[in-house]
Amino acid sequence: MNQVLKDLSTPDLVRVLENNMFAFLTNYGHAPHGQLNCRSNLIRFSTGISFPFFNGVCRAQLQPDQTDATITETLNYFSAQQLPMFWWIGTATQPPDLGKYLEAHGLSSSGELPVMAIDLSTLPEELFVVEDLAIAQVKDPETLKHWVRVAMVGFEIPDPEYNAYYDLELSLGIDSKEYIRFIGWWNGLPVVTLALYLDSQVAGIYVVATMPEARGKGFAKALVLTVLHKAYALGYHVATLQASQMGVNIYRRIGFQEYSKIRAYLWTG
Repeated sequence: MNQVLKDLSTPDLVRVLENNMFAFLTNYGHAPHGQLNCRSNLIRFSTGISFPFFNGVCRAQLQPDQTDATITETLNYFSAQQLPMFWWIGTATQPPDLGKYLEAHGLSSSGELPVMAIDLSTLPEELFVVEDLAIAQVKDPETLKHWVRVAMVGFEIPDPEYNAYYDLELSLGIDSKEYIRFIGWWNGLPVVTLALYLDSQVAGIYVVATMPEARGKGFAKALVLTVLHKAYALGYHVATLQASQMGVNIYRRIGFQEYSKIRAYLWTG
């Protein structure tokens, strides 16, 4: 834990925040049915799940004279597996105009996600409590099934991918010290999910999803704040997330601030 960021003042904060996201994504490639290809000029991962979030490319460091050939080779790989994917572009991506190359090869821009962070020492001491919401860590396969179901609804993952997604999550471990899942129950029903990804420097918040009928009740805010307190108790001082349009105002009210933007380009084959 000696590398843990103590606050938000480090000069390479953006790199650290983006590193957590890329580590979370490429962790999928460590699954038994996944593939992870780490090169000096990019990282490529796939899971076999036909949903773009579970397959992708990040950390591209391409020279202008190799960019087109590398993109072609990468797209051939995903096309051969018939897998959609996201190509992620961060602040350190090279070339800086890689998006133009990707669009020329048939990828489409899916927009930008704000990369946000919060100093955990600024959290209010009192937990944000919502009546009838019970928050628990996912510690058994049966609870994981409910977690996967809620996440699938929240992120609009097609129903036929359920078994593959469940197997993927199960293979990444229920007792992992780095990848910890949480679920919220409302009147006995699973309604909200979150995943905490811990690297050596910061804590990352991912897979925040709420069932449609349970939105607008403060469940996601309550779960996020509960998990932020847990991360602080574990010795972390900075937490990060990438905000969706639906969640960005909630995160700002909690205290998150934006430090960069991540862009995603979609390939569907």
